[in-house]
Amino acid sequence: MSNTNWKLRSLIGGLGFAVLAMPALAAEQAWVTKSNGNAKLLLNVVAKYSPESATELGVDGFDEQITDMSRDLFDATNKDVRAVIAQLQQRLKSETDPKVRQDLEILIKAGQDQLRSAALKRKYLMPYVDVGQLLFGVVRATLDPRIPKERQQLIVARLEKYAGLTKGYRPITELANERLQERLKANRNLLGPYKGEVEQALNDGPTLLKGMKDLLAKSDVKGWEPAYAALEKQLTAYDAQVRAQVLPKARADHRLPAELYADNLHQFGVDIAPQELVAKALTSFAEIRNQMNITAGLIARERKLPNPDYRAVMKELKKQQIPADQVMPLYAERLGQIEAAVRQQGIVSLPSRKAVIRLATPAENARQPAPHMNPPRLIGNTGEYGEFVLTTGMPPDASGKSLVFDDFTHQAASWTLTAHEARPGHELQFAKMLEAGVSTARAVFAFNSVNVEGWALYAEAEMQPYEPLDGQLFALQARLQRAARAFLDPMVNLGEITPEGVKSFLMDEVGLSEGMATQEMQRYIFRSPGQATSYFYGYQRLMETRQAAEVALRQKFNRQAFNDFVLAQGLVPPALLRKAVMQEFVPAQR
Repeated sequence: MSNTNWKLRSLIGGLGFAVLAMPALAAEQAWVTKSNGNAKLLLNVVAKYSPESATELGVDGFDEQITDMSRDLFDATNKDVRAVIAQLQQRLKSETDPKVRQDLEILIKAGQDQLRSAALKRKYLMPYVDVGQLLFGVVRATLDPRIPKERQQLIVARLEKYAGLTKGYRPITELANERLQERLKANRNLLGPYKGEVEQALNDGPTLLKGMKDLLAKSDVKGWEPAYAALEKQLTAYDAQVRAQVLPKARADHRLPAELYADNLHQFGVDIAPQELVAKALTSFAEIRNQMNITAGLIARERKLPNPDYRAVMKELKKQQIPADQVMPLYAERLGQIEAAVRQQGIVSLPSRKAVIRLATPAENARQPAPHMNPPRLIGNTGEYGEFVLTTGMPPDASGKSLVFDDFTHQAASWTLTAHEARPGHELQFAKMLEAGVSTARAVFAFNSVNVEGWALYAEAEMQPYEPLDGQLFALQARLQRAARAFLDPMVNLGEITPEGVKSFLMDEVGLSEGMATQEMQRYIFRSPGQATSYFYGYQRLMETRQAAEVALRQKFNRQAFNDFVLAQGLVPPALLRKAVMQEFVPAQR
């Protein structure tokens, strides 16, 4: 919401989950208590400059506050972040506990990364804000069914401030435009947003507005109507202003300056050069494709299909689309089958409670088109878990064309998607952090896509041998897609392939639907350039660590013990995880 661009921004995007019974959380260890005291210094800065973000993380006391967009916050934010870094560095000098020292290093790095990213965005980019998407995210997070009713009611105070109905506040749409014009006046050479991004935002605006209204209407919140009515007019006028003033300044070339793209990779956790990443991913793509042809050949022989090529076999299997009313029962059934295999094979410890899976709303499809897991609050959690949200398509594009996915609503794909988003993937990953009592530094400020997505892709690989052949083929397709991401994302941002080339490659060689290929291409070029590479890279680093442990322990290696240990560490970077495994897990197993 503000100029602040914390690494945890990818985590913040709306929390939505159903009520579940929760076992007692682990008692907080002494070192965690001390570490959390250090993390509070950075959390205070988040709360000061982006109270909405602090609320979504679980920090109490900011439910009615909104980001101050009445002034440029760049210098003030940087000053406060530098002061916190100096305090943390001073504490590091005298700290003797190794875990607290590690967490201090995580916190210092998070602050330094924030300063670097903010400086680069300030140097290069026009501060265009998609206000409608931001407000939908705040409403959706506040009206989460788990949020107490009295706290949900406070959304009215926020909406009134956003709309400028509260004394001392002006409409957020006016303020966003003022900050934009202010920066353009200071530097006329700033790069505008990518044209396709602006067009998609304008196209999604009505869907998000309706989604916001639907959420409010279905809630028990009272008195929201006047503020919403004002915001509806303001957002409609803002979109018209964007169309008239921003769209003409939008850049036709999607590519970011090299410094910015490299920083994106860094923020997402990729610590190698784009060219090295491309080389690794191209090799893996070829190897996975060979495995897919072997598996597809077995399926073709079993089902008497005329063409054993993996693309032809996937096309046949995709015809087994599940009726809309059977999608959720199918995924519930898959979850039960996967959990049974996890327990039988001793893969990882599972809780006895059920995981939550639900279909996305049209507004959620617009905001985040790919299936995803909504994470729970990581601070002050009192019983919330994450939920697997299954998206069903994209809103119509500017021409009115609707692109529907067929990638997740057929029998074979349900296996690996459930393993990734639910169990033993993301849902279990976040639940274990809460139940183990992981420190705020490891749960929040170490949060990046490599640390998070590496585990989920690893979870897919753990389950693949216990799935039927058709499930195994689409598990391999998912891995093929992650390898493709890791070379297509850098290549399109380095100008080595066009966006249209990306889309056609994903449809022809990976077997994605046009809807899925379109949102993937948009992800690489404007939704989140660089993020898609993190799955492949995180998986590679985690597999390296596991193999190192297996080499060290040989017959003494215990898969379940290893996986439980990894989850108990929280979201530590790959280098720290490798160190913990080799210095703690391996000696303990010996």
